[in-house]
Amino acid sequence: MTDAFIGLGSNLADPTSQLARAMTELATLPDTTLVAQSAFYSSRPVGPQDQPDFVNGAAWLRTSLGALELLDHLQTIEHRHGRERTQHWGPRTLDLDLLVFGDATIDTERLTVPHPELPNRDFALQPLLDLKADLTLPDGQTIAHLRQQCPDNNLRLLPPIPREPFPPG
Repeated sequence: MTDAFIGLGSNLADPTSQLARAMTELATLPDTTLVAQSAFYSSRPVGPQDQPDFVNGAAWLRTSLGALELLDHLQTIEHRHGRERTQHWGPRTLDLDLLVFGDATIDTERLTVPHPELPNRDFALQPLLDLKADLTLPDGQTIAHLRQQCPDNNLRLLPPIPREPFPPG
């Protein structure tokens, strides 16, 4: 089993609900258990600023799926949420990023893990810290150290929302 950490983001069509629904869907992936989910945060958009703020969070999965198979499932969930890839770093109903996949370093046309922009994204690093404060990347860098060095993106903790219980994994 591999520990996989997924970043979630949305800034369209009731973003908080988009993330809550996506967490439920992640909990039902085959050969996968949802270990924990972070709080949700609000942050300014990266890239074009003429779009709504984002709601972000992270999920900790334990899976026997391979990285590309997991990516396929993530993209299927995005598609079910109406994700359209029309503008780089543009607004979206749901974005699911495979941030860390065990101790794997992957660099292919389809997937780069750890996520290459992770050191620059407080909205991904802080939720990861919520999940596993001692998380270390394959190169030995800790998420805690990266978070201390990360530029501020006006990250704000959102109040907890009632969530549906997760189905057994």
